[in-house]
Amino acid sequence: MLIPLRDAEAATCGGKAAGLGAMLRAGLPVPDGFVVPFAVYLAVAHELAQRDPLRGGLAFTAELLRDRSLPRPLLEALGLALGRLGAPAVAVRSSATGEDSRQASAAGQYETTLAVHGLPAVADAVCTCWASLLSPRATAYRSRTGPADFCGEELAMAVIVQRHLDADVSGVMFTPTSSDGATAIDAAWGLGPGVVAGTVTPDTYRVAADGTVTSTVADKRTRLNRIGTHLLTRDVPAEDRRRTTLDEGIVRELAALGAQVVETLRGPQDIEWAVADGRVWLLQARPITVAPPPMGPATSPRSGPVLLTGIPGSTGTATGAARTVRGPDDFARVRPGDILVCPFTDPAWTPLLRLAGGVVTETGGALSHAAIVAREHGIPAVLGLAGALTSIPDGATVTVDGTTGAVTTR
Repeated sequence: MLIPLRDAEAATCGGKAAGLGAMLRAGLPVPDGFVVPFAVYLAVAHELAQRDPLRGGLAFTAELLRDRSLPRPLLEALGLALGRLGAPAVAVRSSATGEDSRQASAAGQYETTLAVHGLPAVADAVCTCWASLLSPRATAYRSRTGPADFCGEELAMAVIVQRHLDADVSGVMFTPTSSDGATAIDAAWGLGPGVVAGTVTPDTYRVAADGTVTSTVADKRTRLNRIGTHLLTRDVPAEDRRRTTLDEGIVRELAALGAQVVETLRGPQDIEWAVADGRVWLLQARPITVAPPPMGPATSPRSGPVLLTGIPGSTGTATGAARTVRGPDDFARVRPGDILVCPFTDPAWTPLLRLAGGVVTETGGALSHAAIVAREHGIPAVLGLAGALTSIPDGATVTVDGTTGAVTTR
């Protein structure tokens, strides 16, 4: 019923799980785990659809969210697999059809739950992951990419259960997309969601083809940590906010591991990683769908009364009315072509990226999920522009240059 992560294949467990399985077989440092495959999801979905055939997938999602009930044989299998894993806490990750493909990343569209402890909590996290397949944000994302990007496969969700790592530092790495390109690494204190969700502006490191390392240290104000069975966001002590997260040795080690992942998975990769107790781990890898802009100083070819600069996240230029969005209550204010100005872009905000002409965030980096989705939508993005919500008046005409990181207001 369940499949060891090492044995995962795309046809049964999805691209994300298959990539991790290939990396484990290649001897790369990946936390061990197991997979609840597509077949289990489809069997449960079929059973629930028979109860309410007129509602189909909506009934499946509603029942999962209401009852969080799994078939007894699956619960028993999960209990045995958790016992063999011997981990006090696990991470529960999605591996859907079409996710992490070369055509569409689905970055941040499905649910991941960290620091899950005990069988009841794992069962609940599996239900959450399954239900996210039919969430509004995932449905909106798939409607943009179109069925061709999902290879004609039946829509289904496999679930990865891995050992949870209490990371000291974590982040994202993009391997080079050309022979003379650089390895791009973003890093911040604590667990990875701060970097991938863009709630922290990370340190950036670049390893050139000749091995030269360059870096920019950011003001990293918060970190996410596991405290017992809970995840808590805490302020970073003042003395650590502008302290570099990685030494050059670990940066080079990450770049070397990235090259091995490229060889194993046969193409440039977007890799999530962590450092725990001095050891580097690789948490997941997906093909790079659109490469980020090259790192460089933010400059603008345009002139204007006010020039602000942030991190280039998605190339291109757009001019429109600034629309400040602080949370879901402001979503209805966004009109087609507006420049979305926000603290960061939570995955639930993905539908706004279908309307916006460009995006500016106060925190985040070029390797965050928001930047990836902006690149896939083909809209310019500037990230990590501190104070954007107060510096850019709502309704003002602004020009966003996602290639240079410049925002000009008028």
